[in-house]
Amino acid sequence: MEYKLDINNLDKLAHLSIKRGVALQKGQNLLITAPIESLPLVRKICEHAYKEGAGIVTPLFSDSDITLSRFKYAPNESFDMAANWLYNAMGEAFDNNTARMAIAGDDPMLLAEMDPEKVSRANKANAIAYKPARERITEFKINWNIISWPGKAWAKRVFPTVSEEDAVKKLGDAIFHASRVTSNDPVSEWDNHNKNLRDKTDWLNSMNFASLYYDGPGTSLEIGLADDHEWMGGASESQNGIICNPNIPSEEVFTTPHALKVNGKVCSTKPLSYQGTLIEDIHVEFKDGKIIDANSTKGENVLLKVLDSDEGSRRLGEVALVPHSSPISQLGITFYNTLFDENAASHIALGQCYSKCFKSKKNLTPDEIKSRGGNSSMIHIDWMIGSGKIDVTGKDQNGNLVPIFKQGEWCN
Repeated sequence: MEYKLDINNLDKLAHLSIKRGVALQKGQNLLITAPIESLPLVRKICEHAYKEGAGIVTPLFSDSDITLSRFKYAPNESFDMAANWLYNAMGEAFDNNTARMAIAGDDPMLLAEMDPEKVSRANKANAIAYKPARERITEFKINWNIISWPGKAWAKRVFPTVSEEDAVKKLGDAIFHASRVTSNDPVSEWDNHNKNLRDKTDWLNSMNFASLYYDGPGTSLEIGLADDHEWMGGASESQNGIICNPNIPSEEVFTTPHALKVNGKVCSTKPLSYQGTLIEDIHVEFKDGKIIDANSTKGENVLLKVLDSDEGSRRLGEVALVPHSSPISQLGITFYNTLFDENAASHIALGQCYSKCFKSKKNLTPDEIKSRGGNSSMIHIDWMIGSGKIDVTGKDQNGNLVPIFKQGEWCN
């Protein structure tokens, strides 16, 4: 059964995703990945894409029941396999300037009851196979965008005490609000929002901090920043020259930490939903950039497997600042979806760094990124460490301390 969402807001979200999200150019092709439930949104996106002069729009759909069928019935060797051909083709498409859009909306706990060993093996195989596509995204070679659809199972995870129909409507309304499409002119609202984020990144870049200190309940952490790092947020220019908004919603400003210069302890402030497993109350300790101790009250086995994915999975690839007063935080909803939860709180990411977060605008080689302190990994997993009780202080290149966040809010 399909439940009716606000058609006007749905259309505005589709229009925004094309105009300011992926910022599709005339004649440019577009690749969309989406859950089959989101077909009404995908149809709207395709309509607006072709109105903007798109070349070819290619949607690829996933289905939860088909995904579960694999974990229930596939032979054991299936879980060490992945669709390499598909990701190689994606990489080739991106090399030929195809834009990328992803629609999130699946049940974040879809695989929670499946064999965790099979889930871990399948995730690792997929992460390895996905490298040709992932590298083009993390290197920001093409314009890309992620938006969301209120899938039924996801909606019931977020709002378990109401009917499925009401849950979908409530989640849909929350997505529209967080995505800033409820106004008469979302495109203009995003232009203003991008300017505000740019003001923050300009200030942070002018300060050129050597490290950030985090202090709060369960957290005492120093994150060194990569040499030649650059703060980014909101609209950014991809290597093909197109200015896009990769994430809708987005309240963060972010940069690349130094993979060898993170020390101290930190705990999560929101649950992490990772590939169908909920990981709660994460506590880790860093020494010289590497996690040397980790535990969680829920999902610890999955957390430890993730940390052993490869050499870079115990080191940081991203640090992001989000004020506690962000619109998503003020909704008071745990979405169990990183796209939303990461924009409700400051966060860090394990694994692969963004090579775009360096002041050098040329294509940096892997060795050049490493020499600046950038991390390399097959994973990139965000988890939330910010709240209204966290202070963040910057240390400049001369050792001077400058307040950045006080009780979760910007000081400047």
